[in-house]
Amino acid sequence: MQLELFRTLWGDNRRWDYPLAEARAAGFKGLEARIPATADQARACATILQDTSAPYIAIAMTGGGVIPAQSATVQDHVNDLRDAVDRVLLMEPQFVTILGGNDRWPASQQVEFMAQAQTICHSAGLLCCFETHRSRILATPWVTLDVIAQLPDVLFTADISHWVVCCERLLNDPADDLSTFVERVHHIQARVGYDQGPQAPHPGAPEYAAALRFHQSIWQQIWLSQRARGYTTTTMTPECGPDGYLHTLPFTNMPVADLWSLNIWTGQTERAHFQHVLSDTGSK
Repeated sequence: MQLELFRTLWGDNRRWDYPLAEARAAGFKGLEARIPATADQARACATILQDTSAPYIAIAMTGGGVIPAQSATVQDHVNDLRDAVDRVLLMEPQFVTILGGNDRWPASQQVEFMAQAQTICHSAGLLCCFETHRSRILATPWVTLDVIAQLPDVLFTADISHWVVCCERLLNDPADDLSTFVERVHHIQARVGYDQGPQAPHPGAPEYAAALRFHQSIWQQIWLSQRARGYTTTTMTPECGPDGYLHTLPFTNMPVADLWSLNIWTGQTERAHFQHVLSDTGSK
């Protein structure tokens, strides 16, 4: 099994060929980004992807911004997804990650939305995954396990940092059995969260070593599960980002680190981790 790293465009508003060139130079294969807001923008981005033979992981955001409109109904989110799928078909994504719904919805409504979303994507010939994210569906592991029981064929994009914040602890208690979830993960967004925040100032800092070990243990379980499921390629997007995730100094608001450097470090560290895990388990 091979590991393909993707660069997030979260916080990068340049034309896509510029961050793509930097990503390729750092050993990243393609880009992960939100689906452009208009068909014209989607066509322009599609041209860049095609001219550079770059794979693309699409993010479909429904119901407003990262924090959804609280009045948006299941049908509103479904309609947004349908429109996004129409645009993304121009771009031939590798798959679509859906950042949808609302954490205020009970599990029954989350299941309703996800079932309709799967139908829309499958009808368009697209593989879809549902992202674990605060303020959205799947905001905690517990509601996610409830959803899995009702939608056993659903696939996930795993961003465990959100669960760590929501549960206010590393999920490493013997009672925290996430195996049913791990067995359904298709893609990893790699960011190291800790009990009071979704993003460590630097994932390699010694004071966050326990948090890094926990996230790496989950990523390792996902890789081994994917290999057992017959995956020949796994994808990971190092996803340190802005918007309050990146720590800043008081009064000056100066960032404590460079985002791209953090994501390069994460990518390089996890490539070495991946190679170690597969070579070690492959020899047994």
